[in-house]
Amino acid sequence: MTDEHEQPAGLSYAFRPSMMSAAREFRLEDDALVWSIGRYSGRTPYDRITRLRMSFRPVTMQMQRFVTEIWSPGTPRILIASTSWKNMVEQQRHDREYSAFIGELHRRMAAAGSTARFDVGTPVYLFWPGVIMFVLVSLGIAALVVRAIHAGIYSGAAFIVAFFALFLWQTGGFFKNNRPGRYSPDAPPPHLLPAGG
Repeated sequence: MTDEHEQPAGLSYAFRPSMMSAAREFRLEDDALVWSIGRYSGRTPYDRITRLRMSFRPVTMQMQRFVTEIWSPGTPRILIASTSWKNMVEQQRHDREYSAFIGELHRRMAAAGSTARFDVGTPVYLFWPGVIMFVLVSLGIAALVVRAIHAGIYSGAAFIVAFFALFLWQTGGFFKNNRPGRYSPDAPPPHLLPAGG
């Protein structure tokens, strides 16, 4: 039996951005996003949110990390991440909780008639220079492999190929998931909702 004061699942979310910081807590009320970030807290009505960006932001200790950034007048930029620091060397994933919370935030913004700008990925001025560097580095590594094979240094070539495969997998995934664009609040990008929320 459900307590009448119990909040529906998915309406609250919290994460710890670092081991030394306090947890950041968020709650979705009928008409506003309520947030608590350290000593600061506030209440942002859904129709006052002017911009929202979803992106893929892996870090050294967690390669599956997603972030939603929220802007509104008179409020500091709010960042909500899909992972939380568990101890000095480990981050815990909150895929299902994060996806449910962000999905519901979009639904409530749409219901409030939001006119916010919904962005996806990395800003254009960072994305395309990054892609160019990625291509140049990839070509350079490929040239090293060819030279190593021609010189008969097969063990060296194998090592470079292994490194190259890891580089392509990690960096290629970053650019694939962070291609800049726009979307509507009733269709948040599924590849940036880790639990398919």
